[in-house]
Amino acid sequence: MNITFRQLRLFLALAETGSVSAAARMVHVTQPTASMGLKEITDAIEVPLYEVVARKVHLTQMGQELAKTARAISTQWESFEQEVHGVKGLMQGKLKVAVVSTAKYFIPRILGAFCAKYPQIDISLEVLNRDGVVKRLEENLDDLYIMSQPPLHHDIDDEVFMPNPLLLIASKEHILAKKKTVDLTSLKSEKFIFREKGSSTRMSTDAHFKRFKLKPNIRLELGSNEAIKQAVIGGLGIAVLSRYSLGDKSAQEEVAILKCKEFPIKSSWHIVSPKGKKLSPIATIFKKHLSQQAKGWK
Repeated sequence: MNITFRQLRLFLALAETGSVSAAARMVHVTQPTASMGLKEITDAIEVPLYEVVARKVHLTQMGQELAKTARAISTQWESFEQEVHGVKGLMQGKLKVAVVSTAKYFIPRILGAFCAKYPQIDISLEVLNRDGVVKRLEENLDDLYIMSQPPLHHDIDDEVFMPNPLLLIASKEHILAKKKTVDLTSLKSEKFIFREKGSSTRMSTDAHFKRFKLKPNIRLELGSNEAIKQAVIGGLGIAVLSRYSLGDKSAQEEVAILKCKEFPIKSSWHIVSPKGKKLSPIATIFKKHLSQQAKGWK
């Protein structure tokens, strides 16, 4: 088999975009050139690598294996390029980070400080729900992953870098907001607004209530922290949200943070990567930067 590095990058672009035209744009070639290149790859491998169904590209099992190999080669090459730039006294390249949706309230600012320090580094930030981030982790698509509930059944390197307290909140007009302290048993009659199942916040909340043998009365399940906050302000129920999803001090004053002995729920932010993965020089520097910046958020 004789496949060039350029062809591997083209096939990787196809795997990531699911479209020949999008892959062509990603590697800066025309669509006919991309189509010809993909045909040459398939001819070289001599087995089907993908099929097109309803204008969407679907990789075969061998195509998935080729994409995995191409991704590993590309990652190693990018790491080598970064090491060369480091020897030259330069810091440039690309950093790919995937984070769960709640992290979007603070990660962009940390990334902003990093970009200001290293303006020649390109940043790719994926903001997804927990399942989406775990899927990207499984496929090794990024340098680092940030979440509060790392998967238990995966071989990962896991480092806690910041607390993520989960607060019990209600509208400022809610009867519980008038009390100095709230007893956990009094919550049995309250209607709750929860994050969707599978989210990190929901997993922590479910485990917490189970620990105290309290079955919450769930009125709504929503996939957005902001939607939950607005529903609470509107008097639809009480909720459990990360302190970071409430925004700055003025935004936090829009709701009442209830004082309860069993709250806040203790949770943490984790930096995760596949077990044994050799981080690129840029990813290593960013990981250190992340931990340093987090000290100001505690």
